[in-house]
Amino acid sequence: MFKGLGGLGDMAKMMKAAQDMQGKMAELQEGLHTTMVTGESGAGLVKATATAKGELKGLDIDPSIFNGDDKEVVEDLILAAIKDAQAKAQDRAEQEMRKLTEELGLPADMKMPF
Repeated sequence: MFKGLGGLGDMAKMMKAAQDMQGKMAELQEGLHTTMVTGESGAGLVKATATAKGELKGLDIDPSIFNGDDKEVVEDLILAAIKDAQAKAQDRAEQEMRKLTEELGLPADMKMPF
């Protein structure tokens, strides 16, 4: 008589799991905004700091590289440091997403929604 009601328990579990995942994704997003990574170029002469979301937060340039004749070299080092920081930010975000998907029992190759 109530044979079809057995599926409601499964649906409730799925809804709970979806809510848990949504909460953990929100935590992950917030964490990526506060996690910092540092990219370098020129053997550390130029360092770029960014959030794990890729937002540039700081740039540290060793004064020894400032020479009027080397303007293009300095610009290249700055760009290289920023690109390195952005690549590290992407890697960090992917690592955190992999941890979350493993914790939730989701496929490891699941793409990030951010």
